[in-house]
Amino acid sequence: MQLNFNLEDFIKTYVTGRQNSLLQPDFTKYQTELNNRINGKSVLVIGGAGSIGSSYIKAILKFNIKKLVVVDINENGLTELVRDLRSSTGYNIPGEFITYPVNFGSRVFEKIFRYHGPFDIVANFAAHKHVRSEKDIFSIEAMIENNVLRARKLLDLLLKFPPEHFFCVSTDKAANPVNIMGASKKLMEELVMSYSGSLPIKTARFANVAFSNGSLPLGFLERLSKKQPWACPQGIRRFFVSPQESGELCLLASIMGEPGDIFYPKLDEGKDMIPFDRIAIALLHELGYEPDICQTEEEAKEKARKRLSNDARYPIYFFSSDTSGEKSYEEFFTENEILDTESFINLGVIKNSKKRSIEEIDEIFISLQNLFKKENITKAEVVKALKEYLPNFGHIETGKSLDQKM
Repeated sequence: MQLNFNLEDFIKTYVTGRQNSLLQPDFTKYQTELNNRINGKSVLVIGGAGSIGSSYIKAILKFNIKKLVVVDINENGLTELVRDLRSSTGYNIPGEFITYPVNFGSRVFEKIFRYHGPFDIVANFAAHKHVRSEKDIFSIEAMIENNVLRARKLLDLLLKFPPEHFFCVSTDKAANPVNIMGASKKLMEELVMSYSGSLPIKTARFANVAFSNGSLPLGFLERLSKKQPWACPQGIRRFFVSPQESGELCLLASIMGEPGDIFYPKLDEGKDMIPFDRIAIALLHELGYEPDICQTEEEAKEKARKRLSNDARYPIYFFSSDTSGEKSYEEFFTENEILDTESFINLGVIKNSKKRSIEEIDEIFISLQNLFKKENITKAEVVKALKEYLPNFGHIETGKSLDQKM
């Protein structure tokens, strides 16, 4: 493995193909307004230890905020965030900067909120983000609890102490969802939009964040560090943004958007959508290896076990995707959504997002809560219930989970 490997440079060269941030032109265009709306403000970031949340924090610390409170259930992630920020240059860390390893749906979170608030800017990145989270009924209930039901509690708290800006992250998988994670985020969008008349809510659907926590590309580096083989789906193409771009996108959306806006990056399907297998081969080459292509997981594991440290070939198994909820393509909007493609240079905005009444939201929540109270509930029952509320939810079920693969 090359000692001079630079992940940021690799992402720019082989993943996004952009040497400068996609959002740089928009930051230049709105710099004065961003300064006016951010400097001197009190900020709360929920889920701030994750890949996108921490990138959002780094983006906002380019400005001069007054106070920063970060909440996340990942205690180790918060520790690394603090060490990373305080070991870096270029960030304007406020005198009041504190992190809390707590769940944002807990009683202690509400105490923290009331003690440190009111906040001018609130951004929520706490979410189950993996398609694999629909592996069984327990993981599904936890995902819907986190992505939808708990978000409602936060919104009701914000109604008592309204911020100037509120952002809640979504996903491209909310557009014509085919998995329960995407459906839960679509339902989350409709939930937050029902409050957009009372709160300055914005959200964003965006691409895969290159080498984010839990992502397949980062998994390649983890496998390498443990001398384990790589496994990669073949022909699965995705849009990618860099970690920096993910934070900047969410910051622009949270500060410059209007209530009810859903942002997305303007990316070109032909130029910007690339397959995972291309990233895998490029990464092996960049690290000084040649791919040793295997036909089965067993062959790959055996070759990794026997491989000598000076062997220039590295075992990798390519497979066809056959797991539940895997979409063969990505999209940021549907044909019925009205788009504003003029206000921002490299961002589009969905302007006619569905806004249910609070009464409809109450009905959906009661229905879901009653469903999860039942004994022996099945995944099929949850899918059926979600389809009642989301007519364009076309769930793909194969009976196989990503947890069954390397």
